[in-house]
Amino acid sequence: MIRVFLLDDHEVVRRGICELLTQDGDIEVVGESGSAVEALRRIPALRPDVAILDARLPDGNGIDVCRDVRAIDPSIHGLVLTSYDDDEALFAAIMAGAAGYVLKQIRGVDLLDAVRRVAAGQSLLDPAVTARVLSRIRDGVQAPDELRSLTDQELKILRHIAQGMTNKEIAQEMCLADKTVKNYVSSVLTKLGLERRTQAAVLATNLMRGSSR
Repeated sequence: MIRVFLLDDHEVVRRGICELLTQDGDIEVVGESGSAVEALRRIPALRPDVAILDARLPDGNGIDVCRDVRAIDPSIHGLVLTSYDDDEALFAAIMAGAAGYVLKQIRGVDLLDAVRRVAAGQSLLDPAVTARVLSRIRDGVQAPDELRSLTDQELKILRHIAQGMTNKEIAQEMCLADKTVKNYVSSVLTKLGLERRTQAAVLATNLMRGSSR
């Protein structure tokens, strides 16, 4: 069974999606919410395989929920569902570690397929789009303020962190002293407003997946 949590502020929409997801018997909706704050509290506790997240909510947005949930538990896959075809929202979703970004106009059969693919660890994000995001980060064009504040060396450090490399491995790869790498990592975390190295890895993992294809 694929365990799904559903976040959407419209009850009628949640009911419709819930009925659609459970019709074939291989998907179970383990929780739902119309509030970003409540979802952020409940999703890590329920540990669904997939969290379907409305991009825009009265008290926040599903993209921030995706980022915060994956910082706590990277095994939870985020699927952002939105009514708006917005490049900036897509950019933010990729940065938040979402595995997919689909419009609410999607056909029911395609949404079912999306949930199953995301649960299986696949990415629904077009590699070309992800590569474009990487380019934006590298060039500093329209990137979030936090990323624009990173130096070229710090961006390289972030990419290596996303690849799961230790400080020692990064030092060998970049021909730097271990202490220098440690200082760079601390600087990256501070600039991104993060506390743990794993949070930085979650932030950049999707980007690295796209660039490796």
